[in-house]
Amino acid sequence: MTALITRADLSAAIDAGTVTVVDTLAGEYYARQHLPGALALHPSEVDSRAAALLPDRSAAIVTYCSNPACANSGQVADRLTALGYTDVRKYREGIQDWIEAGLPTESA
Repeated sequence: MTALITRADLSAAIDAGTVTVVDTLAGEYYARQHLPGALALHPSEVDSRAAALLPDRSAAIVTYCSNPACANSGQVADRLTALGYTDVRKYREGIQDWIEAGLPTESA
């Protein structure tokens, strides 16, 4: 099971520039709104794009999707771990929680 990260810890890590954030919704959802600096990586793309998108397998990575009911963030986190990434966490509450807390987002 992937370790979790809180909104406060994720926000601090984004502000400090110490984490790579991965939006697992991708596509139009990513284009419309995503966490600051997030990279798009849908579960169906992990095997083909992870190495190029995330070259440092020891970097801190946090995956997220829409809310706790969305399985994408867990699927991507699990697959990244299986591919040898060593510091992968999941923001289970997702972008819905982030927005409700009034935190900033970006659009493509």
